[in-house]
Amino acid sequence: MTWLRRKRTYILIVALTLCVIGGAMGGILFYQAQKSHMVGADNKLLATTEHTPVSFSPILEWEKDTDAVFYEVEFFASAPFFLDADSESSAAIYRTRRVYQNRYNPPLREFAKDYLGKRPLYWRVRSMDFDGNPMTPFSKLAELWTSPDIPPMDAPEIVTDYSGERGTALLYPVYHWVQQYNAKRYEVALYHENPEINTNAQPFAALFADMSEIYDPAPRPLVNGFYWRVLSFDNDGNILGKWSKVQYYKVSPKDNWEVGVLGDSISHGGGRFSFGPADFEFSYLRYLDFPAVNLSQSGDTAQMTRDRFDKDVVPFHPHYLLIMTGSNSLRAGEDPQVVIDCLKTIQRKCLENNIAPIFLTLPPVNPDNIQHIFKEPTAPDYQERFAVVNTYIRSQVYIDTAAAFDCPDGLLPTKYALDGLHPDVIGKKLMGERINSEWPKAKAKADKLLINYQTEE
Repeated sequence: MTWLRRKRTYILIVALTLCVIGGAMGGILFYQAQKSHMVGADNKLLATTEHTPVSFSPILEWEKDTDAVFYEVEFFASAPFFLDADSESSAAIYRTRRVYQNRYNPPLREFAKDYLGKRPLYWRVRSMDFDGNPMTPFSKLAELWTSPDIPPMDAPEIVTDYSGERGTALLYPVYHWVQQYNAKRYEVALYHENPEINTNAQPFAALFADMSEIYDPAPRPLVNGFYWRVLSFDNDGNILGKWSKVQYYKVSPKDNWEVGVLGDSISHGGGRFSFGPADFEFSYLRYLDFPAVNLSQSGDTAQMTRDRFDKDVVPFHPHYLLIMTGSNSLRAGEDPQVVIDCLKTIQRKCLENNIAPIFLTLPPVNPDNIQHIFKEPTAPDYQERFAVVNTYIRSQVYIDTAAAFDCPDGLLPTKYALDGLHPDVIGKKLMGERINSEWPKAKAKADKLLINYQTEE
């Protein structure tokens, strides 16, 4: 009996061992399946290693998603055994959705001080839509090694790239930077001299913002350009750290621009709610086959565009001027004839100043999306108003940018413009391609119009 009892015990132990091994193998296989699922889109997160750490207050960076409205970022004290790429994890020690660009300064000292400089943290990111729904899976987990020997972020970091590439010449600049996590207010200072070289230089203008971007309300057509930098303040108004590095900016009438673009925010740039004109993927000027100076200003009505002509266009004196304005006026219920009269005035002023005018037809809009994003109503008969103005434009020298959009029901599809008004990247590309395809013919007609005007004089 003793032998039989021992045999049964042995069999039971073997069976339990097999169950444990089988369960472990099953867990491993399940984990591997989860790992294959957690890859999602590779967001190319900032890479760190034990030998290439970052500071205790770093700037994390990943590939920009021009479809995202904001990002969700999660941090972990260790790599979870099970991790779903499509769901938030309860293992995260910190999570935020207040990230509106593909760079982020996390408050590591607040939630991970016991790990800093000792062992790696882990983090991942995913793209979110306007309503807070995920647009992508979370990225792969990335190790985050830190070191006290690396200087922490102690100033805003400028991210606007006014490098002279096509589409980056804005008469009305937009200043954009990465904020320090505890910053609540910013000062942007503009200088005639580089304040890093001449420390006694005084700003000729100062702008203030409560977010990490500000639209300059004034044109800056300075022949010698200017320098700008940013300083952060905390909630009590105390200075945080130091001034950012200086960036040089120049858009000069002396640069002999052959082509100018005059209009409102559709031409100024930006879209997808959280992208501004400094995100040049959202400018149709980026996709043109020729350089052009952007003389547009966000928020313009047709009257405002008309009234800026002498101040903003004449000094640059481009040979050709692309003109698109009136969308803000018409969607608010303005009389189409008022918009047409403004366009006629702009055209006349062009000819009087030896500038060849080329109108761009107004793209359609989507009132439901405008209401959803901006909480602004649209005139009930907006389509008729737009049609009247576009009919006039098509009787002049023009490029049919409105025809670039496939809108069977007359509504601008969400795939072209999330907010119903400002075309996103795909929409701006379509506009650029349409302008390129019609450019030779439009130029010839504009030249003929200008010659005829001069002859009649």
